[in-house]
Amino acid sequence: MLRIGVDIGGTFTDFALHDAEGSRIAIHKQLTTPSDPSLAVIEGVQVLASNNGIAIGDVAEIVHGTTLVTNAVIERRGAKTGMLGTVGFTDIMDMGFERRYDLFDLRVIYAQPLVPRAQRLEVAERMRFDGSVETSLDEAAVRKAAIGFAEQGIEAIAVCFLHSYANAAHEIRAAEILRAELPDVFVSTSAEVFPNMREFERWTTTCVNAFTGPMFDTYLDRLESGLGAVGFGGRLYIMSSSGGMLTTATARRFPVRALESGPAAGALMSANHGQALQLDNLLSFDMGGTTAKGALVVDAEPIKHYEMEVARGYQFRRGSGLAIRIPVIDMIEIGAGGGSIAEVDERGLLKVGPRSAGAMPGPACYSQGGTRPTLTDANLLLGLLDGDFFLGGAMQLDKAAAEKAISEGVAGPLGVDTMRAAYGIHDIVSEDIARAFRIHASERAFDYRSASMVAFGGSGPLHAMAVARKLKIPKVVFPVAAGVMSALGLLVSPLAFEVARSRRIHLADVSANDFETTFAALEAEATAILDEAGVARSDMRIVRRLDMRYQGQGHEIEVVLPDGPSAGPLFEGVQELFGATYQSIYTLRLDEPAEIVNWKLEAIGPAVGLGESYRLGDVSDTAVAQKGTRQAYHPVERKLSAWPVYDRYALRPGMEIQGPALIEERESTCVVGPDDHVVVDDRYNLIANLNLAT
Repeated sequence: MLRIGVDIGGTFTDFALHDAEGSRIAIHKQLTTPSDPSLAVIEGVQVLASNNGIAIGDVAEIVHGTTLVTNAVIERRGAKTGMLGTVGFTDIMDMGFERRYDLFDLRVIYAQPLVPRAQRLEVAERMRFDGSVETSLDEAAVRKAAIGFAEQGIEAIAVCFLHSYANAAHEIRAAEILRAELPDVFVSTSAEVFPNMREFERWTTTCVNAFTGPMFDTYLDRLESGLGAVGFGGRLYIMSSSGGMLTTATARRFPVRALESGPAAGALMSANHGQALQLDNLLSFDMGGTTAKGALVVDAEPIKHYEMEVARGYQFRRGSGLAIRIPVIDMIEIGAGGGSIAEVDERGLLKVGPRSAGAMPGPACYSQGGTRPTLTDANLLLGLLDGDFFLGGAMQLDKAAAEKAISEGVAGPLGVDTMRAAYGIHDIVSEDIARAFRIHASERAFDYRSASMVAFGGSGPLHAMAVARKLKIPKVVFPVAAGVMSALGLLVSPLAFEVARSRRIHLADVSANDFETTFAALEAEATAILDEAGVARSDMRIVRRLDMRYQGQGHEIEVVLPDGPSAGPLFEGVQELFGATYQSIYTLRLDEPAEIVNWKLEAIGPAVGLGESYRLGDVSDTAVAQKGTRQAYHPVERKLSAWPVYDRYALRPGMEIQGPALIEERESTCVVGPDDHVVVDDRYNLIANLNLAT
């Protein structure tokens, strides 16, 4: 069975081909088409198939990761969305958390709600916190609201009622009426999207789901029809933010779950490499053309959270974006990539990013009309990239254009020579990434000094050693096909779906039967999604979690329950498990009653492996590893010197390389610093050990 992973980035779209027997891996990379990302996907699948002598009709699955949903929210390119809310409560969307994320900055900016006040209509209804009905739903008011939405030209509606997590009956009935009255309008209910008790986050998440629903549905229609036109007849899956695959039907219902689609695959693949190499704690470092992403892997599992922010409105500050509640692999993302634009700010200081040249026009060296200096231009000028071997020679880079852009845009205003300016761009990006990762890890009590780094992405291997040195990380792993590893990560992602529901109750008031019944309802909901994809119940793994706290506390911690065929027998150990988990975080236990706030369950399909196919292509064992030398900038000597250049495809297990060195593959280049040492392991990974004493 042939499978293809496709990861759309801001600059390049990555492709990976794999068969079920693990005997073949093939990869491809090409420029993204920003006006219509599906065009690059369809064309790339054809090129990948043609290059490897296969028919597209023989491909059984395509797994797709995309930042399309995120970009639509950031750029406000979604549907005209209305909101139907409980009378008297829709102003919550403007009130938010009612707190400042910076007490002393008078310029703080908050993300504006996706649904303007005029597009929020209210109806009489009221559920109590325990799910009982206080005020029945005014169905006539819902029909009147439908007329109002139609008059405004509304294309999507978010139904957001008070306490619907406890009883969704009113939301379900309102949605039925709206769909009957407005059959062409996309309708989302908050109880279906993410039934959490905190209204602001629940409603914001539902509005994002509605806002992006019509756009994502259109995109998937275009993609499915385009792939079908070139002969694809298999299944198309979409990667979710939590690291599991979704069917297109599920993705259409919950586009908000694809917010961090592509980056999640990279973190999942890092964990996969960590398990194979027996490295339990990792910093996953993914850097492409537009952004750099960092995720923490602890005990061979990526850290997962249930909240995130998107579209931060003020200097990427936490608290200035839209608060979203979905299961998501926890990661930090900063605007630093190959296309990041370098400029001298009003203080006369050099800054790089977050603005990016993207795929069009791209860096100056792409010769597509770009004139602003970028990180890729700097790396080319420093000799870290070979202009004749970019994408394996499929794309030529113009070194003269890069030099001109950096000279005019950076070196001239700063009054330094062009090479020094280029290295300043390179080093500032590495420092910005290291600073972001340092804060992210510290906030999660993760000591990266005793961990390892897995580096990938088109730009990641160029900066990984420098970032690791700044963080004092002793070991860096460069996997096979590091330049397209997120696309490979899509191929190891299982089908999975997670549901969560708020139900606040004292642990003393829960019986074993009640415990079993609550989880059984969640299990039925989650497994139904996998049933649609044809996964047998016997092949599903069930993971149960609880958000718990001591009575009187304002925030909860997650408690993971042991595996078991049913939840009932696990109930007796919950009190002790909560106490042990609390103590592991805060070093003590309290003599207070415990309560459950949220009940969470994930259904996971069979794991998918990549077999034993570690090597790319057919390279003779007698091939010469060192291709030659190239003049590259030496950071200590501050001048160009001859660096050995190696062909990664000719490296064999057991070979050792002493830095400085450049190790080239078609999709990326590994930069090995002076005094650092690299060994090729039996899986063809490059294991770099840093000399941190220098």
